[in-house]
Amino acid sequence: MADTPYLVALALIEQGGARALPLGGRTLPVDAGEPIDDAPHAVAHEVALELLVRVWQRSDNGDLRRAAGEGSLLLVELSMERLNDDLPSLKAAWLETGDTAAFHRNLQAIAARTWSVGIAKFEPVTFKPWRV
Repeated sequence: MADTPYLVALALIEQGGARALPLGGRTLPVDAGEPIDDAPHAVAHEVALELLVRVWQRSDNGDLRRAAGEGSLLLVELSMERLNDDLPSLKAAWLETGDTAAFHRNLQAIAARTWSVGIAKFEPVTFKPWRV
């Protein structure tokens, strides 16, 4: 189980002058296989959608804005160990300091793979390999 990769969607947002970093994820299936053309596993769309619905529901409590431009909505593949040991401290540090550059660097250092999540008018959701 410790070697099983985990797919996490993260949203760096600001709401009412405060930072928030909601996240959601899912363990990748054992039969996920090797990545094809740097694309995330098919479950990535579900993980991103679930997070975006939660973020959208937060708008009931006030205006939301992206806190890091293109790097505000990310999808990362992590080992379960990194998820449990490293991600909580990265999240806490960003919430406290707002140092987005450090957050992105440190996230990239613990992730096996990272994508930005985006969409263009009349186009489907895209996952682009992302690097700081």
